[in-house]
Amino acid sequence: MASSTNLKQRIKDDPSTPMPTNNRPKREKKMAMAKRGLRSLGTAVAIPLSLTLASIYFSGATDLYRTLPKPFWFPPLWAVYATSMASSLLMGLSAWLVWAEGGFHKKPIALPLFIAQLVLGLIRDPIVFGSGTSRVGLVVCMGLFGALVGCSRMFREVNPIAGDLVKPCLAWTAYVGVVTLQLIFA
Repeated sequence: MASSTNLKQRIKDDPSTPMPTNNRPKREKKMAMAKRGLRSLGTAVAIPLSLTLASIYFSGATDLYRTLPKPFWFPPLWAVYATSMASSLLMGLSAWLVWAEGGFHKKPIALPLFIAQLVLGLIRDPIVFGSGTSRVGLVVCMGLFGALVGCSRMFREVNPIAGDLVKPCLAWTAYVGVVTLQLIFA
């Protein structure tokens, strides 16, 4: 057993005693990462949302849609626009979740699928409700549904929450497909 004669009391000003390091730089790095994350989230949501708003604004679908013969279960135009914006918001959020985990590098096909669904979603409403070409609109809806199914599968492999966020968009696209089919046979 060691004797207690060799033991010394630690003095605060002793330079040989390691002082606790300041965690300030570590905290600042975390804050900087959080700010970058919020900026990238804002960008990922704002781009699809603003493109959808521009598509709604420039489509001019109000006059033609109001004059179409519609059954009672057709949504009002404001609901079509609100749901399209919500769908864009959800897709932007799910794409950001995939991007944040490096999923576009892990699954390279996920990015083209996301871009395809974005483009098809932007042209769907002007084609179906703006120009009245329901047959072309049905083809666009089917392509959009396929791109969303692909996004859902790819996104789910990277982040299950991102894959689940695509499901309401799939439901909305299926509903718009049924509405478009009804417009063809009306």
